[in-house]
Amino acid sequence: MLHTLSPQSLLLAQTLVRMNTVSANSNLQLIDFAQSHLAALGVKSRITYNAERTKANLFATLGEGKPAGVIVSGHTDTVPWDGQDWSVDPLSAVVRDERLYGRGSADMKSFIAIALSNAKRFLESDSPFAVHFAFSYEEEIGCFGVKELIADMREANIKPLACIVGEPTSMVPAIAHKGVYRYKCCVRGKEAHSSLTPKSVNAIEMAARVIGKVRDMAEDFERSEPRYEGFDVPFSTASVGQFHGGIADNVVPRDAEFRYEFRDLPTADAKRMQADVVAYAGSIEPAMKKVAPDAGFSFETICEIPSFLGSANDPVTLLARRLASEDRTTLVAFGTEAGLFKNAGIPTVVCGPGSIEQAHQPDEYVSLEQLARCELFMERLASSSAIG
Repeated sequence: MLHTLSPQSLLLAQTLVRMNTVSANSNLQLIDFAQSHLAALGVKSRITYNAERTKANLFATLGEGKPAGVIVSGHTDTVPWDGQDWSVDPLSAVVRDERLYGRGSADMKSFIAIALSNAKRFLESDSPFAVHFAFSYEEEIGCFGVKELIADMREANIKPLACIVGEPTSMVPAIAHKGVYRYKCCVRGKEAHSSLTPKSVNAIEMAARVIGKVRDMAEDFERSEPRYEGFDVPFSTASVGQFHGGIADNVVPRDAEFRYEFRDLPTADAKRMQADVVAYAGSIEPAMKKVAPDAGFSFETICEIPSFLGSANDPVTLLARRLASEDRTTLVAFGTEAGLFKNAGIPTVVCGPGSIEQAHQPDEYVSLEQLARCELFMERLASSSAIG
């Protein structure tokens, strides 16, 4: 007999989807809602803020006094929808054709909603371990919030046994994903009239040389990097996403800027990749400085999201497989907070409702069938007597 999604879980999912928590905005409406929902059940929440106190993480323990248990983790922010062609209001949370539509419905407010809907069940459970809720900010732009959450958890000496990150995997436990490392390169040259190029340093041309290096690296990954089968693209990738420079056709540009990223396999070294780019830029600088001593390159880290590598036989993976009634595991192409939890010493798996193919798209949706599977997953977690 198929599990039917409860009206409470659906209502909570609709409530969260209707909150505009695009990463550029505050997420406090959602955090305050979750905190109040838990407080009504007698659960205290740990809140950690960003520097401006406009965004926050929430960490709560359900089953205070029990040995530390499983983190149920989700991010509260969403990507924007500017310029996308939606057939419904992105904040409408309308249900149509057995699907819940709206920004964040799949990625990943529904998972958070179903966790909150089952909070009372977790509290009343006879399970020997606690369940922790970890809801973060700014995952979509670099996993910034969860770093503060993990630091606070360490400071409080909270040592969970495992973590389930509820990103959309169609409820198939995912045991690996690539990392995402993004950087900005600023190039300072020396302007001149375009008829006097020997007296100038063309920032765009110097930037192009480094961009060529990034492209050469990408081709080398594709040509010779050892494959990691199971990924859609079984090798590391590199690409340039933005470029800005120049003010007029007849002015040698003084300034240029570009942004690029590496998506590294769990077996690769993204820090080494970046070091190679910086070293190549350094090899160009002496000739630039002969013309203009202040010419050169500077680099800024935009985000560093580590890759994640678990195992089909990890206890937390076995737990997720049992809760989801899945014999399979999968690998996912997108980045998550899983690598940060894993690097903090917490065994982690990624498993949540919906598909990444709907995330970030116009008319994003998650099927009610997937939400029902997730709710059953939570109910089984509440009654689980062991991890693994």
